[in-house]
Formats: sequence, C-alpha cells, structure tokens
Amino acid sequence: MKNFSIDPGKSIADIVREDYRTAETFIKFGINYCCGGKTTLRDVCESQNLKLEELLAELEKRQRKITVFHELDYNSWKVDFLIDYIINVHHAYLNLTMTRLLDQVTSFVNNHKKQYPNLQDVLKVLSQLITHLTIHISHEEEIIFPYMKQIDNAYKRKESYGNLLVRTLRKPLINHEDEHLKIDEFFLKLRSLTNNYNFPADACTNHQVIYHKLQEFDDDMTQHKYLEDDILFPKAMKMEKELLHIQS
Repeated sequence: MKNFSIDPGKSIADIVREDYRTAETFIKFGINYCCGGKTTLRDVCESQNLKLEELLAELEKRQRKITVFHELDYNSWKVDFLIDYIINVHHAYLNLTMTRLLDQVTSFVNNHKKQYPNLQDVLKVLSQLITHLTIHISHEEEIIFPYMKQIDNAYKRKESYGNLLVRTLRKPLINHEDEHLKIDEFFLKLRSLTNNYNFPADACTNHQVIYHKLQEFDDDMTQHKYLEDDILFPKAMKMEKELLHIQS
C-alpha cells in the first residue's frame, strides 16, 4: 500500500478508507473513524484539543511499511538467525495483533448481527484460529525452536551427542507439521467466508478496516509459514538425518 499525503481538510473516514493502517492511530487517540468519521482531521483536533502536527506525525508513522524482498536467499540464512527472525518479526506481529483484531471483530459482529449474519461464522473461525495460534506459538518458542538450536549447534560441531538428541526429541518436530495443516484449514475457511477478504459494496469504514486487517493477518501468516515449512523445517530435518549417522 502506497503512502499518501494526509490532507487535514479530509474527513477521518476518508483518510482511513485510503489507508486502513491509519485506523490504529485514531483508535489510540479515541477518535471515531466510522459512523462519526465525517468530521475533518483539522476540526477533530480543534474540538478535542489535539495538536494537528502530532497527529499527522503519528499517521505518517503508521503508513510506513518495511518490505522483505522475495529476491532474498532465505535458504542461506543460518538456522539460529532464521529462528530469531521468525520470533522477533512474525511472532511479535501475531502477539501484538491477534487480541486486538479479535476484539475489533467481536465488537463489530455484536453490533451488526442482523445486517451481516455471516460474520458470526467469521468471528467463530477467527476465535478458534487465534486460540490455536496462541498455543502453537508457545509450543514453538518453548520446545521446537530451542530443540532446533540444539541440533544446529550439535551439527556445526559434529558432536556425538547429537545422535542421542535427535533420537529422543525428534517426534515433536514431526507432529508440528500437522499443526500447520490445521492452521491452513482455518485460513481457508476465513477466505471462503469473506469472499477472499473482499468486503461488500455497502461496507462501512470499520467493516472495510476489519477485512483489510484480516488480509494482512493472512499475508503475514503466508510468509511466516513459508519460512518455517520451506526453509527452517527442511534444514532441521536434514540436520537430524545427518546427526543420526554420527557414531556416539
């Protein structure tokens, strides 16, 4: 999404519709960007005694986007760096986003049950997905990733204890692949229920923001799972096989 120059004379709703990421700033400042979002940014600042320059700076900061280029050779990344990247980028994003997204969808669905009854199913699937992901992230950070770092260290040093390490602890890694299949199923349901996150023509600003955030959530998980399923896990399993052949 491209940055745009924020015109203080524009309505709050128009600013959010042009870039859904700005919604978080308005939430932070307690500014209604949906049904009450027809007021201009300048007028809101005057009525709520907010500094326009400060709010504009916050909005512009919200528009920043860091891109990880597809051309990067992820397969060349060292295992320990790759794990730290996943934790500090993708897990951090999930921990920051999931609860707030669920709260936002819950509030919207509760207030629009008659108008959009199908969104109750979206809420149900999202809630199940977030519960599953919360457990999944914890399992990765407490069990899977420490194990991977252990075998990576043993592999680098060609240590004989690596053989024993793999024989006793490799099962959690095998089971972990099934967990990713379950996560895929949840996202397939969300895409089906939301028409691939295409909101209806009569969608209000908040409805549009929610669909954009669901799309962002999905996109991040796609990159997240790619790094794990296509890069990290194969590396770990390759090291396991080689360590099993080291004689103790």
